[in-house]
Amino acid sequence: MKIGVVGKGGVGKTTISSMVCASYARRGRRVIAVDTDSNPNLGISLGLSVEQTEALQVLPRSVIVGERGDLTVDELIDDYGAPTPLGPTVMSALRVTEAAAGCTCGGHATVRSLLGEAMEQHADITLIDMEAGIEHLSRSGGTLAHADVLLMVMEATVKSVITAARTIALADELGIPHCVGVGNKARLPEDRAVFEQLCEEYEVPLLAIVPHDAGVVDADRGGHALSPDAGGPAWAEIDRLLDHVDQLLGSNAPA
Repeated sequence: MKIGVVGKGGVGKTTISSMVCASYARRGRRVIAVDTDSNPNLGISLGLSVEQTEALQVLPRSVIVGERGDLTVDELIDDYGAPTPLGPTVMSALRVTEAAAGCTCGGHATVRSLLGEAMEQHADITLIDMEAGIEHLSRSGGTLAHADVLLMVMEATVKSVITAARTIALADELGIPHCVGVGNKARLPEDRAVFEQLCEEYEVPLLAIVPHDAGVVDADRGGHALSPDAGGPAWAEIDRLLDHVDQLLGSNAPA
């Protein structure tokens, strides 16, 4: 299963990405998490230290992944993946380290190549935590063109839901089969009504509403792992989200 996590800046994509990855790993799935943010932090949320996250080698720009390309998937995982305390293997696809260094198109091409390669022997779940916005869907070929499902993370605002609606239109052009909305940081019950109203108005299929959770906020503030062992309302909703996604895609991976 290949999952892309997208959304407007600040909606909590990396938080949701790490929770989805950790929850799948807890279910016994082999998970590869790819951070495509030019300011990567996914490793921290999965339990790596700041220093370990900074030390991740960035995937080579424009490398073609596969038996006919520059690297096999095995080589890519061995050379550029890092196991995390919460179970998933994390990779960093992009990093901006200097001003005026040029665009990051090469890194996006590498991610597209990775998703295009058959990953079934290497991971049950490959999740791509995308940078903010929708520009990555308009690149030549689309960075996420080979994704099975997009999780469109939203806050309870018109701008955030409109971004999800625009994402659906682009994903349809790329042939991505499933796009689902994931409300985040919801102050219940008021925000639930807002999400339901806006998603109906802009025709965004709403699959889950992750509530505001003090434990998640504390983990983000402290820069430490978001462990599902902590429990809480946000983790319970993530578990329900995974059940829905598995059902949507007919997953038969081990639970």
